[in-house]
Amino acid sequence: MGRKRIKAGKIRLTEVAKLAGVSPITASRFFRNPETVSVGKRVRVESAAKELGYVPNLAARALASQRTEVIGVLIPSLTNNVFSDVLRGIYDALDGSRYSIQLANTRYSILQEETLLRLFLAQKPAGLIVTGINQTQDSRAILEQVDCPIVQIMELGPEPIDMMIGFSHFDASKAAILHLLEQGYRGIGFLGARMDPRVQRRLEGYSAAMSEAGLFDPRLIVTTAVPTSVTLGGALFADLLAKAPDIEAVFCINDDLALGALFECERRHMSVPEQMAIVGFNDLEFMSSSVPTLTSVRTNRYEMGKNAAIMVIEALEGRRPTEPVVDLGFSVMQRQSSARRM
Repeated sequence: MGRKRIKAGKIRLTEVAKLAGVSPITASRFFRNPETVSVGKRVRVESAAKELGYVPNLAARALASQRTEVIGVLIPSLTNNVFSDVLRGIYDALDGSRYSIQLANTRYSILQEETLLRLFLAQKPAGLIVTGINQTQDSRAILEQVDCPIVQIMELGPEPIDMMIGFSHFDASKAAILHLLEQGYRGIGFLGARMDPRVQRRLEGYSAAMSEAGLFDPRLIVTTAVPTSVTLGGALFADLLAKAPDIEAVFCINDDLALGALFECERRHMSVPEQMAIVGFNDLEFMSSSVPTLTSVRTNRYEMGKNAAIMVIEALEGRRPTEPVVDLGFSVMQRQSSARRM
């Protein structure tokens, strides 16, 4: 017969320590700072806790320390592959640490973000990772008063609340248009969906590049507030062709729209890039395996998530970065869909 499992709520730390053959102080240290306990003792304490069903009381610990060991992460989507890569980086960085993640989906709503921030902060997180720089005035005021490390991710801005890691969506979009111009294309359309603040900045980058080249034409811009999808990309591209049938290229604010534009070209028997060049944004995996392969702006999403989590942990350990703003940059990954116009 195995050892009888007692209800978690009735288990005391002293019982875990006794079963593990360590002192209560060592057991307590394991749950607070596992890296300060030897490997052998860590294994024994963890095994004893699992056998007895012991669960550390985070709420009580928070009252004593004014901080839990939970890092709150607020992102706008749980289904978008872009944020899946960011989350993978965060989870990898925290793997093996004493910190856990509390995840929330803001659904691209700054008001929902404000509500979730209030909820998170009532639970005294160890740190926060929030998406973007467009918080409400109240959200920013709340965050500026929080006594824990905060990292804003996915973009850059002039006034970080605490720390920031990302890239310039304006510059990245502009670089994509300059690439097409250098390849000889002139009539370059723009497809945008959802039009959240980061997408707005990509539109600004497009407009700046086209204006500087003396080629800006509002007819070449097609946008919608509808959430993005491959099907939507085909529909928006069809609308663009109806407005400006003489366009030579199209820049899409993400790769889903770019793939939709490619499929619409196939339906219309339009050769890519001979009759239409296509450039996407984010450089998801399928861009390099489509036929033809699709040019896209590569963003360092995994590295962004991983480094954001590391910044939080290091700040908690008293090693704040000398530079609170980290620019991870971007790369225009040229492929077959934007080959030089002959």
